[in-house]
Amino acid sequence: MSQFDVLNVAQTRGSVVAVNKVLKNTYMLLGMTLGFSALMAFVSTNAAPMNIWMYIIGVYGLLFATHALARSAWGLLTIFAFAGFIGYGTGPLIGALMATSGGSEIVTTALGGTAFIFFGLSGYALVSRKDFSFLSGFITAGCFVLIAAMILGIFLQIPALQLAISVGFMLFASAIILYQTGEIVNGGETNYILATITLFVSIYNLFMSLIHLLTAFGGDE
Repeated sequence: MSQFDVLNVAQTRGSVVAVNKVLKNTYMLLGMTLGFSALMAFVSTNAAPMNIWMYIIGVYGLLFATHALARSAWGLLTIFAFAGFIGYGTGPLIGALMATSGGSEIVTTALGGTAFIFFGLSGYALVSRKDFSFLSGFITAGCFVLIAAMILGIFLQIPALQLAISVGFMLFASAIILYQTGEIVNGGETNYILATITLFVSIYNLFMSLIHLLTAFGGDE
């Protein structure tokens, strides 16, 4: 084996080790943030619903802070603050739903569906090791379409539009899970904090979209 071949093997091994480290740290942090978010949701189950504008400002403020601080230890603090805030804000909604007839079944089904979709898509990306960068255009376009649909939804209280938005968010979140996992596997994403918050938001969107769809079709809206 030539010196050039030895160097290539060493670089390949180093790349694999780096990718595995990012994967390990990402899924470990994702598990902890999801657990913390679930705990805060449980704590706030009987709390009064949070003001919608306060919730929006808090979510996007902490999201921006996490992205800005992702390359420092402060990023760990902000991502847990983000996850906890999301959980605390969602708790009253889950509590109200659980108090309705069939509400616990809806929440359980949504949790199971979210887990199935996430692990299925992540597993496919991990096993196939495909490059899903081609989804970047769809993700960008989908972001603008969903924002426009949400703005319309505020002024036009059309049930069909609300359901379409939920389906759109499910497709959008699924594409992001494939894209982000593919980026980690192929070495395109090396920051596990950024990878974690992207996957966390996708899982949250999947869960809430399923909640909305199951509630609508269950006849509880």
